[in-house]
Amino acid sequence: MTKTRDSGMASHQEKRGRLMDLDAEDIDAMEFNVGARLKQVRETHGLSQRQLAQRAGVTNGTISLIEQNRCSPSVSSLRKVLQGIPMTLAEFFSSDDLPPREQIFFKSGDLVELTSVLVKNKVGSISFRQVGDLRGRNLQILHERYAPGADTGRTMLQHESEEGGIVVKGQIELTVGDRKEILGPGDAYLFDSRIPHRFRNLGDEECELISACTPPYL
Repeated sequence: MTKTRDSGMASHQEKRGRLMDLDAEDIDAMEFNVGARLKQVRETHGLSQRQLAQRAGVTNGTISLIEQNRCSPSVSSLRKVLQGIPMTLAEFFSSDDLPPREQIFFKSGDLVELTSVLVKNKVGSISFRQVGDLRGRNLQILHERYAPGADTGRTMLQHESEEGGIVVKGQIELTVGDRKEILGPGDAYLFDSRIPHRFRNLGDEECELISACTPPYL
């Protein structure tokens, strides 16, 4: 993946905070510009909006609205768009200061933020912080936080992996296929990620969990 950035892109240090629920004119210049990044990636791969939409199985309007920062895609929706490149979310938000490939121990500040710049909206935010650089690795470990009202999206997540996790605090509603459960501190889950699934925080406090997925999908 090329690391060329157009003039509208912010640096990695500017990739924090809210984004996609705002109109384009309200987006703080110090925040990561998801729309500009998608446009840069699309053009780098020589794709028109129509071609990317066809490859990703979405409408032309969806691509246009995201690039104008005028819609708020869920994690699963953006991932679906990026599959038309193809590109992972980790690659989409990657920068020069990823942890070294051979790093073994990681301080809290070393974890790579994947999604907080994407999914914060009026009803809650989600943060996926990844342990390490996944190049050459088959396991993805995430520190996940779901604000009250946070939701991975009505479009269910589905990918060729297995995943599991343990809730550290708060509660999370996990739907896997036609099964649904509310999990609390100390509760855990393990399932085949090919089964459609969704995470939602219906409580009044933040939910925090540690998850693992193999092979990686974000």
